[in-house]
Amino acid sequence: MKRITPGVGPKHPQVVVLVGATGDLAQRKLLPGLYHLASAGFIPGCRIIGVSLDMLDRDGFRAAARQALGSFGHRTLAEDSWSAFAASLDYVPLSAGAGALKEAVERAQAELGGAAELVHYLSVPPKAALSVVHLLRDAGLVEGSRIIMEKPFGVDLPSAVDLNARLHEVFAEAQIFRIDHFLGKEPAQNILAFRFANGLFEPIWNRNFIDHVQIDVPETLGLGKRAGFYEATGAYRDMVVTHLFQILAFMAMEAPTALEPASISEEKNKVFRSMLPLNPQGVVRGQYIGYREEEGVDPESDTETFIALKVAIDNWRWAGVPFFLRTGKRLAQGQRIISIAFREPPKSMFPVGSGVGGQGPDHLTFDLADASKVSLSFYGKRPGPGMRLDKQSMQFAMDDTGLISDVLEAYERLILDAMRGDRTLFTMAQGIERLWEVSTPLLEAPPPVRLYEQGSWGPKSVHQLVAPHAWRLPFERQWRGAAPVAE
Repeated sequence: MKRITPGVGPKHPQVVVLVGATGDLAQRKLLPGLYHLASAGFIPGCRIIGVSLDMLDRDGFRAAARQALGSFGHRTLAEDSWSAFAASLDYVPLSAGAGALKEAVERAQAELGGAAELVHYLSVPPKAALSVVHLLRDAGLVEGSRIIMEKPFGVDLPSAVDLNARLHEVFAEAQIFRIDHFLGKEPAQNILAFRFANGLFEPIWNRNFIDHVQIDVPETLGLGKRAGFYEATGAYRDMVVTHLFQILAFMAMEAPTALEPASISEEKNKVFRSMLPLNPQGVVRGQYIGYREEEGVDPESDTETFIALKVAIDNWRWAGVPFFLRTGKRLAQGQRIISIAFREPPKSMFPVGSGVGGQGPDHLTFDLADASKVSLSFYGKRPGPGMRLDKQSMQFAMDDTGLISDVLEAYERLILDAMRGDRTLFTMAQGIERLWEVSTPLLEAPPPVRLYEQGSWGPKSVHQLVAPHAWRLPFERQWRGAAPVAE
């Protein structure tokens, strides 16, 4: 028997229209996530209507969902739970039109009772999003519903403004949930807890104590089946605008007046308004050797598979503190690291050769991988005679709590929040348009791409970008009692 989890899920049953239900994201994340939310009792009742181009019937969709859970689900697939979930699945091919979709939704709402709420998840390429929005309008499924949209939200300022305007012709801004799975991760949310629940750290979270910040998300993966999408998008549009800038906002925002969506969104938008337009001279674009031979890639492609940039936030808290961001494909390691370098003491009393300063400044490091780790490094005296100093560290990992099994995957958490109408972890039109605005100088005059070897850390010029500092990755030490991940 499933448990009911009060307080964290929606109050009412949910009808989910999953557009793109046979696509890769739906198979890997959305269907397994919805199965877990439903079977664990986070949702008081649920019906899922799959929609896609594939000519399936209800039984065909259920078979595809069962295969997806078996291949990509991370939890045990109990037969009784699967039977209940399968009974909640329905399917409408896109070719059936708005009338058939409306009938399926009304049938699902009738099964759940009059209080059922409606959520549309658009797991479709950006170019198909507006046609789906118009389908929902024609089916009369807009009023009172919520719509979850995947990135990217435009490719520059004019396209983002146009997209938002056309969306607002059908859905109000309060109905639109622009999803960023990075912000759904437990470690990203832990940044807010770490900053604003601890009197030890918030007083030093400013330019007087912090020298620079790095947000580093290298990937070992290549393109997979996304060559067509990636060739038209590139690393900057794919990762920086939609992911890394959102993490930066959590790091740099002022304390919200309340832990609620409107207050948090306003503080994030203040960060975006304070960002200076990007200077192309402070950006390194790279492309891994062999990218142009990938299927679906232009042999003369100028698309970057790597991007590193220097960001300035021109406000009272962060004036003069550089934020260095880096991400790319086919790099040496797959990591998700935020590293805060503190200013060093103005004068050292320790003798030459003591080791102080020899291993860089003190760092506070967040590992945003699902295991969620935090490390604070500092100098301490080496045991024995004389005054020799070594770098020490205090470390915490989510595993230490014994509650790691309670962590929801990013998409699960975000779907649950959208069902509740909680916009805390979602991006608003105003913020997205501002980020494209500060991106305009880079998009209009991008620096040339520089080639880099697969399995490296990117073009060698990234070291000049961060100088006189050094990139925090690769780490020289390991987490204690864990696999080599971070210092």
